[in-house]
Amino acid sequence: MKKLFLLLAIGVLLTSCVSKKAMVTLQNDYNKLQTDYHAAQVTLAENRANIKSLEERLAEAKAENRRLQTAYDALQASLDRSLQQNTEGNVSIAKLVDEINASNKFIKQLVEAKDRSDSLNMVLTNNLTRSLSKEELKEVDVQVLKGVVYISLADNMLYKSGSYQINERAAETLSKIAKIITDYKDYEVLIEGNTDNVPIKQTNIRNNWDLAALRASSVVQELQNRYGVDPKRLTAGSRGEYNPIADNDTELGRQRNRRTQIIITPKLDEFMELIGQAPEGE
Repeated sequence: MKKLFLLLAIGVLLTSCVSKKAMVTLQNDYNKLQTDYHAAQVTLAENRANIKSLEERLAEAKAENRRLQTAYDALQASLDRSLQQNTEGNVSIAKLVDEINASNKFIKQLVEAKDRSDSLNMVLTNNLTRSLSKEELKEVDVQVLKGVVYISLADNMLYKSGSYQINERAAETLSKIAKIITDYKDYEVLIEGNTDNVPIKQTNIRNNWDLAALRASSVVQELQNRYGVDPKRLTAGSRGEYNPIADNDTELGRQRNRRTQIIITPKLDEFMELIGQAPEGE
């Protein structure tokens, strides 16, 4: 009897232990299911939001497609009208292409001619600048503006005071400039006189127009007679006091304005010939 009771007690105890383990397992499974459920709820909410966003984007895309279709239809109608007009006007596409090619060839020739001119100007300027001493460069300014070479010389370097006579100090500088002019035979040379606005007081010179013209003429004759520059390439001109580069209210400004410019320009023959050959368009 005691043995039977002991066996029953052991059986009840074992049954009780198994039930607790099962409960723990079930509780863990339940907790996991709860976690998965909440995660699924979050994912579902996100997916619903994404679906709504995609539906909105789809609606926008359809609206944009309708707008593009309308624009395309308008362009197609415009193209159809243009083609019809071209057909009605009997426009020759081949002729238009020929005219465009001729124009492009003409433009290319002009650009090549300008490039050659620019290259020559740069070489001319470099050669002239290298030939002048540091002291000369203080009184001689060399610039290239819009394809034209400007050599500006101070009046106190070129002329005797209050005169249009060339002084000996200018001889060496003019000889270097003359050599450059002689080397570049395809250039025209304009000598341009400029003064300040102070009236001239010499009886044999009426005004600053005369003074500037006489000074330019003196340089022209010096280049011709002393340095052998072809006179057919030379022109003497006067700007008087009416082309200032500085303020005449100061002595420094008036000094800058009293200058003679040697302006060296390429001959325009090549450009004139090209312009004469320009294709005619309808």
